[in-house]
Amino acid sequence: MTILVVATGAAGSASSASADVGCEIRENSPHTDWGEMSFPVDLYCTNTPGDVTSQSFYGSPVTGRMTKTTSWYVCWKVGAPHAGKNSVWYYTQGDEVVNNPGQQGWGYMPAVALGTTKAPFPGLRKCSWG
Repeated sequence: MTILVVATGAAGSASSASADVGCEIRENSPHTDWGEMSFPVDLYCTNTPGDVTSQSFYGSPVTGRMTKTTSWYVCWKVGAPHAGKNSVWYYTQGDEVVNNPGQQGWGYMPAVALGTTKAPFPGLRKCSWG
């Protein structure tokens, strides 16, 4: 997987992330997941490397792994509570595919793994299925 870093020039992008050093909403940063769902906007943010799971709870099969400390996320949903003292999980594609190659490493990371101060991050849409 290749992660393309695109600087955003959209008005308001920096203000929505002003309290979250290293996190920003990027307009016109399209991604398409393994099921052909398209996402025109992402959250580009610092993160702790770790597992990407097929569902939004611990113990769910691991589909991918984040190996880098900055990644993108396309939407969020409510799942199981985690160490971040909330239940927000972000949908993304791992840097590496671990299991189920058909899913191409797509899945969820808990909000606690991201460098945000608010979950969900303002300006990132809720996943349509969450």
